[in-house]
Amino acid sequence: ELYAIKYRPAGSAELTRRVQELLGADVEVDDTWGIDHGVWTPLHHMLPNADVPVVELSVNGLADARYAYELGRRLSPLRDEGFVVLGSGNVVHNLRMADWDNPNGTPENVAFDEAVLAAVAARDDDAAIDYQRLPHADYAVPAPDHYLPLLTVLGAAEGEQAEVFNKVRNLGSISMTSYAFGLGK
Repeated sequence: ELYAIKYRPAGSAELTRRVQELLGADVEVDDTWGIDHGVWTPLHHMLPNADVPVVELSVNGLADARYAYELGRRLSPLRDEGFVVLGSGNVVHNLRMADWDNPNGTPENVAFDEAVLAAVAARDDDAAIDYQRLPHADYAVPAPDHYLPLLTVLGAAEGEQAEVFNKVRNLGSISMTSYAFGLGK
């Protein structure tokens, strides 16, 4: 059913150029792929008409958590220029441990999700960046690609308080806890 969904927002040459200015050699344009399911899935629900231009940045799987955070800091000026910096992933994303009969989170899921929530709420960005030290990090983040977007958004919204929404854990090993910044701006 997912393959039947067609979500094709326009891009933005202006935003692409601006991202290139901010990130320099750390980014290159590749329009051959289209947008990833991690982008179109939430946007399909948030903006079903696909009437807002989208420029996607792929997660750099070769870079570390600090890099993801610093990338967000470098992208922060976009927010003052009328653009939204949106990160899509999961705080806990371990499909190998998915339990279709568990509509909630495992104890490991809950412990890691709550530790991240505490770090974000306290704006202890270093704790969120050094997530491997949080309880059950190996369980919660077997690969960092779903966690790193949170760090990019934290960097883009450095010092701002988060609004927590969608605090949902499912399949035992997934956390959909989400954070929004700048709503009071």
